[in-house]
Amino acid sequence: MRPAEKVIITTAVTGSVNIPSQSPYLPLSADEVADAALEAIEAGSAVVHLHAREPDGRPTADPAVFEKIVGRITAQTDAVVNITTGGASSMTMDQRLAAARELKPELASMNMGSMNFVYSGIAGKVTDWKHDWEKPYVLNTYSNPFVNTFDRIEDTLRTLGAAGTRFEYECYDIGHLYSLAYFADLGLAKPPLLIQGVFGVLGGIGADHANLEHMVRIADKLFGDDYYFSAFAAGRDQLSFGTHSAWLGGHVRVGLEDSLWIGKGQLAASNAQQVRKIRAVVEDLGKPIATPADARAMLALRGGNA
Repeated sequence: MRPAEKVIITTAVTGSVNIPSQSPYLPLSADEVADAALEAIEAGSAVVHLHAREPDGRPTADPAVFEKIVGRITAQTDAVVNITTGGASSMTMDQRLAAARELKPELASMNMGSMNFVYSGIAGKVTDWKHDWEKPYVLNTYSNPFVNTFDRIEDTLRTLGAAGTRFEYECYDIGHLYSLAYFADLGLAKPPLLIQGVFGVLGGIGADHANLEHMVRIADKLFGDDYYFSAFAAGRDQLSFGTHSAWLGGHVRVGLEDSLWIGKGQLAASNAQQVRKIRAVVEDLGKPIATPADARAMLALRGGNA
């Protein structure tokens, strides 16, 4: 791992997993997502990872919605915009790529393999559904995989890469590191790599701290110091995994995409609240927080957003 001289905080603002019935604080409309991103940036987030939703919370791949969000962020800040190519598992690959193809961000997510990505368990915890789309949406993940085939990964690396976009490589299991190594050997995944270890998703690697250290060991074996590492865990383990990643010399990710909580039994009132909490932890470890300019220099980003 290339040790982080300064720790990059990424905020995943809304995602496509959690639903409005789980929390009144989940940003939904384009203006709500933009407002939440701006608050997170003000709190210390150098990177904002963006999904988009319809006003009723339904995930959308519409580039026009992304453009509205991104336009407000880039007009008011110099933060790094990271646009998802993961979208939602119910979307086609062309839908998932539409916004990144249109807006050509300097950073985009890249899921490194097909997998079961199951969050149907949400249905067993919600008693008061706000929208009729929500329950079928989450239950659908029990019987439909999240598809990321090698041909689509290669095509995305080539087409978005040609536009100057670099990637956050989302690895939900150890095998995804070997998939990334394959594309690095082809010269399509170019160092310095940003590997985002994702833990605690049903169908991927579990939120066990031994797994985090194992992922770093294998990444060290495969990539040496040609990569930066960041980690998060879905749900209640978000803060502890961010802390562990920073302690190991990596970066951190928080946000309501990954966890709706700020503490045991307490919903987070905003993304910024989570940013402030992890920032305090990182600074208590004696590590400085990266600015957007610092993040661009470390990750070899081109500068300038969509």
